[in-house]
Amino acid sequence: MTQTSLPFDGAPDGVDEILLFCDGGSRGNPGPSAIGAVVYDASTDPPRLLTSVSECIGVTTNNVAEYRALIAALEAVAHLHARAVHVRADSLLMVKQLQGEYRVKNRNLVPLYAEARRLLGAYQEVDLQHVRREENVDADALVNAALDAG
Repeated sequence: MTQTSLPFDGAPDGVDEILLFCDGGSRGNPGPSAIGAVVYDASTDPPRLLTSVSECIGVTTNNVAEYRALIAALEAVAHLHARAVHVRADSLLMVKQLQGEYRVKNRNLVPLYAEARRLLGAYQEVDLQHVRREENVDADALVNAALDAG
């Protein structure tokens, strides 16, 4: 299992807003899977990189990998106690489920959905947006780097 995470570089207390790009992918569905995420301090101009995650997660489905990427990124910055989180993901299913627009029908996603909701509940403001893959290139590159190294 490959895991890369940039260390948190000692940002001053009071990271107000976090901007989080996450992606999960499988080569095959199910197949070998990995997660990738980049997290920025959105209250700085330009946004300052706080951490990144790139990790193989074994054999699973693409949707499971998408949720696991979000959870890993949220866990990596939970200690900051930011007020707001802005999530950008190219998984329309995950974003719509977390926004309450789609039901979670797959039993394998239910505990991941619950964990993501729990972690998002720590923020006063949560902004979830679906983005096209072209707008999520850094997180996607981390997924592919983990899969290639895995």
